[in-house]
Amino acid sequence: MNRLFSIIQVLQTAKKPVKAKELAEILEVSVRTVYRDIAELQAQKVPVHGEAGIGYVLKDGFTMPPLMLTPDELEAALLGSQWVARCGDKTLEAGAKTLMAKIHALLPGHLRQVIHNSAVCAAPRPDVIADRINMTELRTAIRTGKKVAIVYQTQNQCSERTVWPFMIGYFENTRVLAAWCELRSDFRHFRTDRIEKVEIKPESVPKPVKQLKAEWLAVEKTRIS
Repeated sequence: MNRLFSIIQVLQTAKKPVKAKELAEILEVSVRTVYRDIAELQAQKVPVHGEAGIGYVLKDGFTMPPLMLTPDELEAALLGSQWVARCGDKTLEAGAKTLMAKIHALLPGHLRQVIHNSAVCAAPRPDVIADRINMTELRTAIRTGKKVAIVYQTQNQCSERTVWPFMIGYFENTRVLAAWCELRSDFRHFRTDRIEKVEIKPESVPKPVKQLKAEWLAVEKTRIS
């Protein structure tokens, strides 16, 4: 079954007909096996068309079912959701649990057994430091491209900053906001458990998140080198 999914993915991304020999090389199987797989897909009403010497194409408009997951993909999703549920903030924790519940409800029976008998488990982290702020507000500000005013505590003093947030890093026991700081005119990292207050401002960040991330990454590479 996994190989059938792979054939569909190859044909969906191909810009020209794909010959059976090419598919065989990609999948590391014989050409005869490719012929059998193509016949199986056609029997399942997948619109694969082909001619000898030309290759196979997938009819435009065909979409794969939403949950054609392999056991490895399912366990990756399970492990990731477990980690988020244990190390993320409260809203993401709830989101991770409802995500897996939705996936479980839509899976066929044989794949539900992969979840029930999973070989993976994210270790618990009882020492996760709690945030003082609503992390959902911070993520919303990033998604909507808004400036944020924060009150940040460093050692024994507090400072007020206006920042351009673009990313939150989730570590095992803490979270860090990456943002451009107007006060310092530079990129800064703020531990979210030290942010005492967050206020989303009406002003938009003058640069898109993608650009801020790229500029931040360039600066970080320079600092490391």
